[in-house]
This record gives sequence, structure tokens and C-alpha cells, in this order.
Amino acid sequence: MANKNNIKPLFDNILVKPLKAEAKTSGGIYLPENSKEKPQTGEVVAVGEGARDDSGKLIPMVVKIGQKVMYTKWGGNEVKVDNEEWKLVKQSDILAIVE
Repeated sequence: MANKNNIKPLFDNILVKPLKAEAKTSGGIYLPENSKEKPQTGEVVAVGEGARDDSGKLIPMVVKIGQKVMYTKWGGNEVKVDNEEWKLVKQSDILAIVE
């Protein structure tokens, strides 16, 4: 069983714990679990060391552990960590850092 303490992403991969989907619309309507949209924001839990370019130079990572990020809707791979669905995404799938 994988847990966040024993996962170290390789290269430019980032382990993201998705934030919970909103249970209520802006108009105050509560949504059932199956109609909630998949979240596209999450907290960075682990970061790889970075990718290398064609000449072998290390391209540093932009995101850091603990930051909240927005990622592409269909990007990355779902992985099970501590019995929860998390995302393993490439740095290029990160669209923004949420401050």
C-alpha cells in the first residue's frame, strides 16, 4: 500500500492531492456525489528533481511541496495513496499556482 511518505516522483512528475469538489453551487443547491465535477486544483505533496534537456542540463522544478496548484482536467494519472485517489502529473500539466 502506497502512502505519501514512501512516494518520491521521478523526473518532472508531481504528486498532487486533489482538493474536495464543491458540495454546493453558488446558488445554494446541494449536489449529489455523482454529479460533482472532478476538481482541477490540489495540494502538491511530493516533487521530482526535474527533467533534463537534450544537452543533459537539469530543468529545475517550479512548484514546491505545500503549494496549491491548478492542473489540466485530463492530465496526469490517478494513483491510490492512503486509500484516496490522488494525481501524478507532469510539471507541464500544471497550469497555475494558487495563492
